[in-house]
Amino acid sequence: MPPPGGRGYLARVTADLHFYFDPVCPFAWMTSKWVRMVGAQRDYSVEWRLISLRLLNAHIDYAAHFPPEYEAGHTAGLRLLRMAARTRAEHGPEAVGRLYEALGEQIFETTPEEYGDGERRGTLAFVAPVLAAVGLPAELADALDEDAWDGQVQAETDEALSLTGKDVGTPILHFQPPAGVAFFGPVISRLPSADEAGRLWDHVVGLASFPGFAELKRSLRERPQLPAFGVQPGAVGAQEDWHGGSRRQKK
Repeated sequence: MPPPGGRGYLARVTADLHFYFDPVCPFAWMTSKWVRMVGAQRDYSVEWRLISLRLLNAHIDYAAHFPPEYEAGHTAGLRLLRMAARTRAEHGPEAVGRLYEALGEQIFETTPEEYGDGERRGTLAFVAPVLAAVGLPAELADALDEDAWDGQVQAETDEALSLTGKDVGTPILHFQPPAGVAFFGPVISRLPSADEAGRLWDHVVGLASFPGFAELKRSLRERPQLPAFGVQPGAVGAQEDWHGGSRRQKK
C-alpha cells in the first residue's frame, strides 16, 4: 500500500502525550518503558510517533563522525519506521504502540551478541516473528523497502524538531499537545522502580508545565541497563560520555 498522498500523518489531539521514537535508540526504548509503566499507574494516553536518526543525520559523513556500526543501525531504524508508518495507515495508531514495544523487546532485551548485528534489524527475517507476535499481517514487512514512506517519516521528524529546535535526538516528548511543551528526553539509563516512576513523571511534567523551561542537561551518562549492552538491571554503570546513537550529530 502506498502512503496516502504526500503529506505527513495528522496526529490526534486527544492524546495526553506524543512520544517520538526511533526503534533503534536505546535511550528512547528505556524512556518508553518508563512511560508505559506510569501509563499503567495513571490515566493518560500516548500517541507513538516517528522520528528518524538516519534522516536527522542525513547531512553527516557517518564514516567521519560516528562509530562504524552506526550507519547500518540508523538505516535499519529508518526501514523499521517505514513499516511503522504503513502499520499506522492500515491498522491505526494503537498498533504502532504494540509494534514498537515488540520491536524494542527483540532489539534490546537480548544478548550483546544478538544486539551486535544492527543491519539485521531492518530485514524480513528480523521483523517477521515480531509482526506475528503482535498479530499484525506479514505483508507489512514489504514497507521495509518502500521508500515512498520516507516522506511521512521525514514530515514527523521535522514536526518533532519544530517543537524542540535542532541539535537534539530521541526521544522527544510532547506533553498535552498541541499547545503543551515538548523537549528532548528525559534521557534515562535505568528503569525506575514503580514508586520512583510516578515521582519522576511528576517532576518531568512539572518542568514541562512551565512555558519558559528550556533545558536541563549533562553529558555524562552510564550505559543503559539493558541486556543488549551486557548491563543487568540494578547494576551501577560507570559514568561516561555515551549517547548510543540517541542524538543528532551536531554540525
